[in-house]
Amino acid sequence: MTCTPHARRPWLTRCLGAAAALGLSLLQAPVLAQESAWPSKPIRLVVPFTPGGVTDTSGRLIAEHLGRRLGQQVVVDNRPGASGNIGTSLVAQAAPDGYTLVLGFDGTLVINPHVFAKVPFDTLKDFAPVGKIGDAALILVAHPGVPAKTLQEVIALSQSQAGGLSYGTSGTGGTPHIGGELLAQRTGARLTHVPYKGGGQALTDVLGGSIPLVYTAVAGAHGHVKSGRLRAIAVSSLQRSAALPEVPTFIESGVPDFTVTSWVGLLAPARTPAPVLQRLHVELQAVLNDPVVKDKLLAMGIDASPGTPEQFAEQMRRDLARYGQVVKAANIRLD
Repeated sequence: MTCTPHARRPWLTRCLGAAAALGLSLLQAPVLAQESAWPSKPIRLVVPFTPGGVTDTSGRLIAEHLGRRLGQQVVVDNRPGASGNIGTSLVAQAAPDGYTLVLGFDGTLVINPHVFAKVPFDTLKDFAPVGKIGDAALILVAHPGVPAKTLQEVIALSQSQAGGLSYGTSGTGGTPHIGGELLAQRTGARLTHVPYKGGGQALTDVLGGSIPLVYTAVAGAHGHVKSGRLRAIAVSSLQRSAALPEVPTFIESGVPDFTVTSWVGLLAPARTPAPVLQRLHVELQAVLNDPVVKDKLLAMGIDASPGTPEQFAEQMRRDLARYGQVVKAANIRLD
């Protein structure tokens, strides 16, 4: 179309509009080209905890298989500290280009904002959910010498003793601690929290009879329950654990709507381009539906939970609100 000074006003408007559209398309072209070429280099997956634990090994498993599907290496970068806050905030501040991701945990994303006076990120504003990876079921176990075999008997026993019953967990402010406080608030059980520096130390003490109860991940307690060295009371997942199908849920044991699981997911910085997020989501779902990956995650105590980014975001919003109430009622602080 030719524009001349003698053109009528409608034609002039069309000319200006066409020129503006052309300019905008020229500006967008490099961005679209970069997105279509993604990924063109290795991707960093920040794991905000030390190497060697279940959190780290699950991240490395996802990184390996996700990298194969993307055609680029996904490199795990362990950045521990401040209960996961340091590594998580690093990704919140990273360039939103799809080359820096974080392995997100419920403890870091929906509990830390309540137990710390200040965290260096906003869970709902600073991240773009890619998808949840899975849920780790939690279990309440007792030393065999405890004279209670069911959850209701544990609750009654705690109420009958002057000092109640002590329960160990992997640490203050962790999901097991929140689960124990929620149980006390919902049932009136008299439970005293005993924090450890890890779930393994808590299990050692309950095995030795130093404490009567431990609230921990199914994966850590599974072998001791099977051997009879620990008594399983209940699991706090919605359904029974595939690893211990004979153990009832808290709901089956008389506590309605009681579900507390420790989840893990994949997130990118906010404002990461939609095409990049979509590609990441599609490939993550393919990884989680791989029978080999599902079996390996299950061996770690994690049930793969494929789903949409929207579903993952909704769970984060829901858990932020729910756990905030528990933390406030129990006055849990970490600083």
